[in-house]
Amino acid sequence: VQLQASGGGLVQAGDSLRLSCEASGINFRINAMDWYRQAPGKPRELVATITSDFSITYADSAKGRFTISRDNVYRVLNLQMNSLKPEDTAVYYCHTIGQGGRHFWGQGTLVTVSS
Repeated sequence: VQLQASGGGLVQAGDSLRLSCEASGINFRINAMDWYRQAPGKPRELVATITSDFSITYADSAKGRFTISRDNVYRVLNLQMNSLKPEDTAVYYCHTIGQGGRHFWGQGTLVTVSS
């Protein structure tokens, strides 16, 4: 299983970024997919989840600003992030749980938001 995240970068507060995660080696269509993030010195936290039937949940910090989506044809998970804040600075990881309950993580993509 490979989860390849991309799209991070350095932006200013108020800007937008779109993260993508290309998945391979899994039955993408049936897997719930998540975005997590980890800020320096803080534990990793769940940002958003999209299930196989497109049910979506967001962390309170992401509601109204972030949009998670998936493309089952191209096996891509996306996270559109608008109105970014300095507190959104973190490494963002895509994640899924495979057969047998094994967790799979992407390599992470760094988002830095300057004030």
